[in-house]
Amino acid sequence: MGLLEDLVRSARERARGLAVLEPERSPPGPSFEAAFAGKNRLDVIAEFKRRSPSLGAIAEPDIEEQVRRYEEAGAAAISVLTEPTRFGGSYEDLSRAARSVEAPVLMKDFVVDPAQVREAARLGARAVLLILRCLSKADLDELVSACAHYGLTPLLECHRASEIEIALRHDAAVIGANNRDLESLEIDRALAPRLLTEVPRERVAVAESGYERAEDVRGLRGLADAVLVGGALMRHEDPAALIREIRG
Repeated sequence: MGLLEDLVRSARERARGLAVLEPERSPPGPSFEAAFAGKNRLDVIAEFKRRSPSLGAIAEPDIEEQVRRYEEAGAAAISVLTEPTRFGGSYEDLSRAARSVEAPVLMKDFVVDPAQVREAARLGARAVLLILRCLSKADLDELVSACAHYGLTPLLECHRASEIEIALRHDAAVIGANNRDLESLEIDRALAPRLLTEVPRERVAVAESGYERAEDVRGLRGLADAVLVGGALMRHEDPAALIREIRG
């Protein structure tokens, strides 16, 4: 079984175990897509993740302190890994982060079931990651509908031009382009700029994976509204300084 197949299988098992608890209210704060200033400025989505298949163990800072540090440095949104088996995440991490900041929080996981969308909304997320490579058309449509029902923004992650075409059919979605191959885990930072040239300027677009330094994002300006930065921030001795450098 490949890495991605294993992660999807694990996600389906976890979704079946979720209690049916509806959100008590609509998610607070600004919407995810409204957090970004447009393509004239590159915003940062700052991520909290404890480990990953590509990096192994990364860091174990206090989550409330870390995400507040991100927000104070100017991060437009916060991403939280909730996948437990390979990333060390949890729904508790999501809840703690959402309670600690006013910036919108993205739940980053292998989302394959509407129950996960419901749980994200219940815990205060404003967006969820949907990886097109993991989803059939019917699954994608169902999950996008669940996002609309619960007031969340879907971030549709793409790895090829055909997926960009599919993602653009969903008007309420933010379009993501991921530089990382989810099976080999290899990074190609030329991929996101190439894919994002297919995204109309009026659509909110995000570049993901492999960004370590300010110079890494130069090719994204004018193409992406935001860049998602994770491992580099978790390892950096001064993550706030790195956010400010990337934002320029």
